[in-house]
Amino acid sequence: MSTAPGNSQAPEDALLKRPLYVFDLPPEILLTLQAKAASSSLPITDPEPTPPKEDEGFSNTEQSKGDSVLSTSCALCGLAFPNVLEQRSHIKSDLHGYNLKQKLRGLATVTDAHFEKLVGELDESISGSDSSVSDDDEDDHPANNKSSTLSTLLRKQANVSANKNSSDDFSPKKRKRGAGKPPLIWFTTSVLPSNTSLGIYRTVFTDEEQEDTTQFVQIVRKKQLAPAAAPSAPVDGSNGVPLPRTMTSPHIFLCMVGGGHFAGMIVSLAPKLSKKAAGGDERQATVLAHKTFHRYTTRRKQGGSQSANDSAKGAAHSAGASIRRHNEAALVTEIRQLLADWKSLIEDSQLLFVRATGSGNRRTLFGPYDGQVLRQNDPRLRGFPFSTRRATQAELMRAFVELTRVKVSQIDEAALAAAAAATQANAERAAASTKQGSIPSTPSQSKVSKEDEAALLHTSQLQALIRRSKAPAVLSYLSSNSLSPDFLFLPVDTQQNYHAPTPLHLAASVNSPAVILALLTKAEANPCSTNGEGKTAFDIAGDRSTRDAFRVARHELGEARWDWNAAHVPAPLSKADADKREERDRNEAEKKESERRTAEMMRLKKEGPSDAVSVGKKGGKPLGVGEKTGAEKREEEARGMTPEMRMRLERERRARAAEERMRRM
Repeated sequence: MSTAPGNSQAPEDALLKRPLYVFDLPPEILLTLQAKAASSSLPITDPEPTPPKEDEGFSNTEQSKGDSVLSTSCALCGLAFPNVLEQRSHIKSDLHGYNLKQKLRGLATVTDAHFEKLVGELDESISGSDSSVSDDDEDDHPANNKSSTLSTLLRKQANVSANKNSSDDFSPKKRKRGAGKPPLIWFTTSVLPSNTSLGIYRTVFTDEEQEDTTQFVQIVRKKQLAPAAAPSAPVDGSNGVPLPRTMTSPHIFLCMVGGGHFAGMIVSLAPKLSKKAAGGDERQATVLAHKTFHRYTTRRKQGGSQSANDSAKGAAHSAGASIRRHNEAALVTEIRQLLADWKSLIEDSQLLFVRATGSGNRRTLFGPYDGQVLRQNDPRLRGFPFSTRRATQAELMRAFVELTRVKVSQIDEAALAAAAAATQANAERAAASTKQGSIPSTPSQSKVSKEDEAALLHTSQLQALIRRSKAPAVLSYLSSNSLSPDFLFLPVDTQQNYHAPTPLHLAASVNSPAVILALLTKAEANPCSTNGEGKTAFDIAGDRSTRDAFRVARHELGEARWDWNAAHVPAPLSKADADKREERDRNEAEKKESERRTAEMMRLKKEGPSDAVSVGKKGGKPLGVGEKTGAEKREEEARGMTPEMRMRLERERRARAAEERMRRM
């Protein structure tokens, strides 16, 4: 897109210059916003909470492409599907449920045409028995009719009595609300390029707003909030500060609890305007209330809370266990008191985002207890649709920013269309093959040829020998199997074989000079061959002795054997010179170690006689030597210990002191 002279940025670059906030979108985007079709290829199709990286911006086209071309087939029914959505719909169909029951009973599965024939034969009997099997309020529900059809068909084949209990056994489980839905809702706009999509987390919409998927654009427009100016200081001179206007604006509640850490925060959805140091306005989040607690409740080095350990192994009687039990009770009291103090703000919150790991933490928040504030059946309750870390105020603010920030994705529509066309062609071929026989066959897999099997075997054997620096064994294996010294490892698309595709590259990467010298001088391996990164074997050598092996080979083979400059090998070096340099380096290292030991012995000799300075004694104590304080004794005990050992010793000392105090009580 061309720009006018003097404009340094394109219009779309100016719109995406700062992060987009869900509740304060630019007017250009808001007026042209459109919901993306559900069948469109989206960058993220996995419903599991995966934390998106802000710097990547969901522009990973390879990942999107991989999601559409991965195995989207059903081996049980012998069907293939163009995308994941159709595969999930098939999993919930009568055909898949029937074949699953057939498989569990050890019977043969049926094709789609055969299943339709069975259902057609059953129509007459089902039409006369619907009223007796189903309740009056369930007859009009298509899902119940669907489960009734499948249940009746299974009962007829199994020749069992048609009662309600047996019908429930074969009925599919009721699907949970929101299960299988992608975490992001995608939109497009004409002011941005056609390959750019905007994503908003589904959890920021209420349950009522999610019912009608065609009204998402209108809902987003209604959610827009005007930025609030920073509250001015009170002018009446009183000590109390009046609540800012944001206290009455829409806000949400976020909290996390786990591992003895609790963090709670109430954040206003209206952004706050503030002045930048360089000039201009800056939008910031307004935190109405926040609080964090931390108690020592988790058993160090072992994990798990003290209450969970008591339930599994019985109550422990150590001082640390008593402290952890007390801290657990105190943490529960503090959290519930805080929720009670925030009750009015929580009740006015539009949404409640809670992360509570473990049954104990959930009981802390959801009770039941007197004066309970949070409830499990609250329709505003949400989880975080991405991974979160330790419960801190900074983590809550990061979660809020992640929830309310619009995701920008740029994908290659042409590549996705080509992948979808290829998948559709494979699905049509699979469907044509399944119609030929009544018993579906499993999806065909590409068979490995005998040559590839032999190459894979040679790869595993050679790599094992090279990693163990077995130079004679490597030469013997190459000779006995008539393999080239520049043999390419299979499969070539793995990261390891991409970096080290030949025996010489692998020997250089694992720093094996003996194998390198044997491959170059005896097997005549080519040092000029490159890997997938365009590097020769010398380029990936890790230490000096490995690089010297290439120089020794250059000296022994001569300049005319290979183009050593193309292989990046420096000037030749004789074997004797290499050995002398290695011996000199070894002697220098031994000399430095000897000097270090001598200095350490001298230091110990100077510090040793200080305890016996006095000649006479008085009262059983040496003269001239003062009584050591407790800090000096502890320092002497911890001398030579690592920081971790010092910490462990201090914890044990405190635990013994606590046990002694409790014993005296």
